Amino acid sequence: MSFFGLDCTRKKEREEERKIRANDREYNLSFKYATNSIKTSKYNPFTFLPLNLFEQFQRIANAYFLFLLILQVIPAISSLSWFTTVVPLVLVLSVTAAKDAIDDINRHRSDRKVNNRKVNVLISGKLISEKWMNVQVGDIIKLENNQFVTADLLLLSSSEPLNLIYIETAELDGETNLKVKQALTVTGDMGDNLEALAAFNGEVCCEPPNNRLDRFTGTLTFDSQKYSLDNERVLLRGCTLRNTDWCFGLVLFAGPDTKLMQNCGKSTFKRTSIDRLMNVLVLFIFGLLALMCIILAVGNWIWENHAGSKFKAFLPREENTVFSAFLTFWSYIIILNTVVPISLYVSMEVIRLGNSYYINWDRTMYHAQTDTPAEARTTTLNEDLGQIKYVFSDKTGTLTQNIMTFNKCSINGKSYGDVIDHYSGQRLEITEEMTPVDFSFNRLADPKFLFYDHSLVEGVKLELPDVHAFFRLLALCHTVMAEEKREGDLVYQAQSPDEGALVTAARNFGFVFRSRSPETVTIEEMGVQRSYELLAILDFNNVRKRMSVIVRNPEGKLSLYCKGADTIIYERLHPSCSEVMKVTTEHLNEFAGEGLRTLVLAYKDLDEEYFSEWKQRHHESSVGLEDREENLEKLYEEIEKDMMLIGATAIEDKLQDGVSQTIELLARAEIKIWVLTGDKQETAENIGYSCNLLREEMNDVFIVAANSPEEVRQELRDARLKMCPDTEQDKFLIPEIILGNTPKVVEDENVNGEYGLVINGHSLAFALESNMELEFLRTACMCKTVICCRVTPLQKAQVVELVKKYKKAVTLAIGDGANDVNMIKAHIGVGISGQEGMQAVLSSDFSFAQFRFLQRLLLVHGRWSYLRMCKFLRYFFYKNFTFTFVHFWYAFFCGFSAQTVYDEGYITLYNLVYTALPVLGMSLFDQDVNAGWSLEYPQLYLPGQLSQYFSKRAFMMCALHSWYSSLVLFFVPYAATYDTARDDGKDGADYQSFALITQTCLTVTMCVQLGLDLSYWTVVNHIFVWGSLGMFFILTFAMYTDGLFQLRPSSFAFIGTAKNCLNQPNVWLTVVLTAILCVLPVVAYRFIYSQISPTINEKVRHKVCQMKEPAPRPRRTRLSRRSTRRSGYAFSHAHGYGDLVTSGRFLRRNALTSSTGLIPTGRSPGFKPTGWSACYSPVGREQNPKQKVEPTSLQLFRAVKDSLF
Repeated sequence: MSFFGLDCTRKKEREEERKIRANDREYNLSFKYATNSIKTSKYNPFTFLPLNLFEQFQRIANAYFLFLLILQVIPAISSLSWFTTVVPLVLVLSVTAAKDAIDDINRHRSDRKVNNRKVNVLISGKLISEKWMNVQVGDIIKLENNQFVTADLLLLSSSEPLNLIYIETAELDGETNLKVKQALTVTGDMGDNLEALAAFNGEVCCEPPNNRLDRFTGTLTFDSQKYSLDNERVLLRGCTLRNTDWCFGLVLFAGPDTKLMQNCGKSTFKRTSIDRLMNVLVLFIFGLLALMCIILAVGNWIWENHAGSKFKAFLPREENTVFSAFLTFWSYIIILNTVVPISLYVSMEVIRLGNSYYINWDRTMYHAQTDTPAEARTTTLNEDLGQIKYVFSDKTGTLTQNIMTFNKCSINGKSYGDVIDHYSGQRLEITEEMTPVDFSFNRLADPKFLFYDHSLVEGVKLELPDVHAFFRLLALCHTVMAEEKREGDLVYQAQSPDEGALVTAARNFGFVFRSRSPETVTIEEMGVQRSYELLAILDFNNVRKRMSVIVRNPEGKLSLYCKGADTIIYERLHPSCSEVMKVTTEHLNEFAGEGLRTLVLAYKDLDEEYFSEWKQRHHESSVGLEDREENLEKLYEEIEKDMMLIGATAIEDKLQDGVSQTIELLARAEIKIWVLTGDKQETAENIGYSCNLLREEMNDVFIVAANSPEEVRQELRDARLKMCPDTEQDKFLIPEIILGNTPKVVEDENVNGEYGLVINGHSLAFALESNMELEFLRTACMCKTVICCRVTPLQKAQVVELVKKYKKAVTLAIGDGANDVNMIKAHIGVGISGQEGMQAVLSSDFSFAQFRFLQRLLLVHGRWSYLRMCKFLRYFFYKNFTFTFVHFWYAFFCGFSAQTVYDEGYITLYNLVYTALPVLGMSLFDQDVNAGWSLEYPQLYLPGQLSQYFSKRAFMMCALHSWYSSLVLFFVPYAATYDTARDDGKDGADYQSFALITQTCLTVTMCVQLGLDLSYWTVVNHIFVWGSLGMFFILTFAMYTDGLFQLRPSSFAFIGTAKNCLNQPNVWLTVVLTAILCVLPVVAYRFIYSQISPTINEKVRHKVCQMKEPAPRPRRTRLSRRSTRRSGYAFSHAHGYGDLVTSGRFLRRNALTSSTGLIPTGRSPGFKPTGWSACYSPVGREQNPKQKVEPTSLQLFRAVKDSLF
């Protein structure tokens, strides 16, 4: 049972398998399956207070202050009132509890909203509207179009032909393209017959609840027949029904057992480098506190033994001096507790929250075209954005737009796509002013498709056999789904943008894919509708890197059409294709030089008898349970050989706006960029050049493409020795001791020059092995740019983890697809809301729409966040150490009696009122230079990478400064009031006056020090600083009045002290002198170092002040580059849709009645070619000479030394 929301029963035994009987609630209830009610909230009204406090006191700081509070209620120990600890502790606990309560209330609201959704449930032969929370395992429910799927369901029937349904899985995997599911025929025949559905008593035996979204195994037993169930029969909770009027499903998993909820585990908790440093520093502070208390306890023991007897008349004396020292130790633990400030952590969270809102509010990071603002999805990692050393980026959709356009092609040795000047024979650059091909002859053409080489459309109209075969293959060999809502209005749902671009190209050139069924593919060839019998789909996967279809044309001819990566297809071509292959390879090289993604096409005519025998073996392998995948692969290899080469396609995936400029700025900020992509080596390499990752002026670009571990190791070693000939083999690991652990850290090595590294997935697999990973990391980290191509999602994660493990650096990973999710588990994960869904965004820490926004996220928001947090920590430790050390010095003058030097009210309000807002104002609004200058001088980012603003050294400097300031704050007022008299002749050296003077000196000094630390004064800063000073004097006079004294004499004992003390001129002179002496070393140190060795910040600020100009606008750099490097086609990492197509799980409706989609101008007697197809033959023509590229601003930056630096 559940008590107050806590499960007090014995934990449910683990399920081995699940048994369900349709329409039998009594049977299903016997297994005690979870209901469909979900609960993501943590508390209820009864458990909130105890559970929340329990969680909060698991934090060491809160537990520490609770321990102090317990000590303070012991009269023999405490010299402070309990409220000095209770007030700040309660405030911190209350703020945190309020935040947790708001979060949990929102979760409760979300749970109620979901649980109270309505769905039609079949009960006793009738459809009854029920709340989701009342749905149980074994129920049959009806879903309608655009409804969310209620639970994990077995699809029984649907409104569509062949029992198909369409679902959108954006809530599960972020993908917005529609997926297809199909019911079993035995259940699909029930349709929407409620009597048949109510009488359905099939039994399902399936796997237990798990989080595998891509796999399901089970069986359905009905009418003494057993049917196999897989993932294609199951609808998962979180999906949305689309383009389907209705469907019925049997509930398999409900509520917390659904795969959606099973995947809602806790995400990896990330901590910033400052947080990790703080853990070490807090331990040091505890040690310092213990040391000071031990010193004072020993001092008490010595004092009691030598001078304590003289004070018997005034103070009761503990005869046991050792016990007195023991009590003194704990008394000083209470008094000196401010050395570990309880408000520190709350203030850090407020600062991070504020800086997160700045990212959300930044209009320059808003993408108007997609209405996508930047979003800080976490509020705990902001300052790490200012310390990034390594950026790991996906290519497709991150650096590029992932919007593919059919750009060029090669057909039977002839290249198409370039525009050639008829007179000079030179290739012309394609511009927007150039007239594209007129596709008006094709009423089914996509108006958004642009192509500029008229010779290709002439070849189509002239019915050249090779050209027709080329586009026929593109129209047939794919897994695209077509939807035609009205005549001529075709919408393609493609598995990948590449495939959609190829089918769209075939559509425009007269080979229009219209519809498909499980057995046929219907296309229109130059206005004539033809239906091909679809016999088999040999689907794509990441190992095959190709896909094929086997079809029979209307004339009865059997053909296999295949498309895939060039290296894969070339191995399977007939020897007679060697000449065409050479020419096609030249074209592929040319396409690659422009960064295009290439794909090779081939076909093969099949013998009827052989195919029948092959088909039988294929069927036997596909229904076998053992080694199914291996057997099918052998059959695919057998039939996909001796193919004839048709040609190649070249698809352009354009760079996103501002990518080159962003990479240039990040390079100037000494951020190393690693591209991890699934594209082949040549494509990735050429994109690297086009976006300025790889540059011609680099000393060398190393290519690692070996086929054995020994060769990979040797190539990595050779590259390393070339970059640094004097490098030593073993002296590159340094121990980094953190809390007793001694992990190895690969130190940075100095390299003369700039180098790049390109490594393919095969070599990377060897390089990531445990005996070679350090060799790879060492070589890669010496390079400016690293490109890993043909990598799997797992390898992406392994590369990121390798750098995280062995480099003392902060990493950032950025991607846009589901295959980037594992990669963005770096210190910082950034998701781009692009063409590949939202899965990367959902798993990220920060998100935006374009790669170019990364420069502002890091160089502006990240740098400011890190600078502000470091300033905050330095100042916070300074003010609290100074406050606490004054107590330490006072102990030597009060007989180590644990008397406080300050008033109890001041102790309570020091961190909460007097010094809280000024430091928050600095931490939220301060900036050394504005955003424009931050982007103009990316070198400002370097100190963050080196942790110069806050480190162990900076912490020790703060401690030393505090030690000095505390000496001044104690001994200057002490000397100033020693043996002094007031204006009226009365003694001015009493304890209360000294305490007030010290408090005033401390408060004023802290405000002066903060003013020196501030670089950017705003109205808010003025209000906070002057307001805090004013609040100090107002509250001081208020608390020292006789009215409060009469209400509570023990708490407000300083009656009249403020009025009698602060009217003396010597007091104000003491305050001024103390403040000057405290900040004088800081001013002198900063002045001397700014003259001798100015920091980059000081240089830039000095130059900005001299220029007296507004911040510059960010520059836009447009780069263009041509080379002869090869490119390649990049497949997605997802498995193809072939199984769905052949099993009858594709399109919705039959093709609309045939109509002529083309005006047959190509066949008219009066047709005359208007292009250059007769005289144009690119075979053997001279390659474009390497063009001279204008130097980029990065090259100019490196070539001309800035006088500033």
